[in-house]
Amino acid sequence: MIERTDILVSIAPLMIGWILDLIFGDPARLPHPIVWFGKAIALLEGSFNKGSHRKVKGALTSIFLISGVFAVTWLLLWYISSVWWLNLAVQSLLVFYCLAGTTLISEVRKTFEAVDKSLELGRMQVGRIVGRDTSALSAQEIRTAALETLAENLSDGVIAPLFWYALLGVPGMVAYKMINTLDSMIGYRNARYKDFGCIAAHIDDVANYIPARLSSFLMVAVAGKLRLLRFVRKYGSLHLSPNSGYPEAALAGILECRFGGPHDYFGESVYKPYIGENPRDFNYSDVLKAISINRKAEVAMVLLVGCIKLLLVQPFI
Repeated sequence: MIERTDILVSIAPLMIGWILDLIFGDPARLPHPIVWFGKAIALLEGSFNKGSHRKVKGALTSIFLISGVFAVTWLLLWYISSVWWLNLAVQSLLVFYCLAGTTLISEVRKTFEAVDKSLELGRMQVGRIVGRDTSALSAQEIRTAALETLAENLSDGVIAPLFWYALLGVPGMVAYKMINTLDSMIGYRNARYKDFGCIAAHIDDVANYIPARLSSFLMVAVAGKLRLLRFVRKYGSLHLSPNSGYPEAALAGILECRFGGPHDYFGESVYKPYIGENPRDFNYSDVLKAISINRKAEVAMVLLVGCIKLLLVQPFI
């Protein structure tokens, strides 16, 4: 017999954590586990990314950090599992910390507002959310970068964490955030990270393979344009990343625009194949439409995961 508390704890952490993210976004004044992840990665990278066998050192570092946060989270929830309200609170808080939808949407909106005021303000604002060199970006390139990041973040910051939450619960969600943080810090192909961050980048590719494609499907579905799936298949695979191109292609199809082109990363020029065919200029209505699509896809994913959890009626961990 299924108890009422089993039903409660199967879905409550998801809903509470998601609502907290909608309201607060990333809590700038509170300790954030992802900041701790970043400090741990920086410490180990500084210690081991030198000398010989850097690829092996990077692989061991990545595996240690990913498996470590999974184990610590699982043990914590197991230890407090007998106190249902504490377990519920901790799980809800971790879900909140692992979702990154609201803050990015706010930053992208601010980017469009800033570039409408001045090019310099736009470059400064978009520099907060992208890794590329923004010092010479045009107004169109600033808006393009913001929209590309918004599409990618739907997958990396929302759909993927929820996907791994559905599969492996809160420990899986937290482990995914470590994977994503590793990729964002050391998963580059430049001279410093191409060996040490190689395995971290590949792990991220695997972890995001299904979520990226699921993101693109949800985007075109909530837009009522399933016919764009052919467009997504055509352009999604052109991106240098095996995953990022799919949500970008979905948004490019919905907005009837074009993403991609040359960018500068850490002093090195990188050419990204164009996604889409219409090199039109963007305006504020485009970001509003993109944000609406993101939110609708996010709601659809939360409802989907919630239904899965209710069907499985999983315990706390």
